[in-house]
Amino acid sequence: MDYNQARDYLLSRPEAWEDFPFYPDVAVFKIGKKMFATLSTEGGTPQMNLKCEPQEAVMLRDIFAAVKPGYHMNKKHWNTVILDGSLPIGEVERMIDRSYGLVLKGMTRKERLPLELKYSQAELYR
Repeated sequence: MDYNQARDYLLSRPEAWEDFPFYPDVAVFKIGKKMFATLSTEGGTPQMNLKCEPQEAVMLRDIFAAVKPGYHMNKKHWNTVILDGSLPIGEVERMIDRSYGLVLKGMTRKERLPLELKYSQAELYR
């Protein structure tokens, strides 16, 4: 998966939008006001930070060399995924979906309910 494929997939999630609050070369993807991913390029290689449950975060780091503790993030809950071509596209999409779902579940009921009424559970929590 390259930078453009990752960006397109991140923006394909319901109500996802792109922001640049830190630097112009670090895209932040949000659902409502909550960040679920970052996407940038380090030395020509795209990478993204994705939220993850703590046990799964460690497991993914053990399985994939391209998954590291979250750069500039809480390393217990975030991974940095290096898009160097070594990860199957389906696995990257699964990690994006998981990050999106975890952030959505962490939103208040008031923030989450309109989305759950507008979209199916399958669309929101893949």
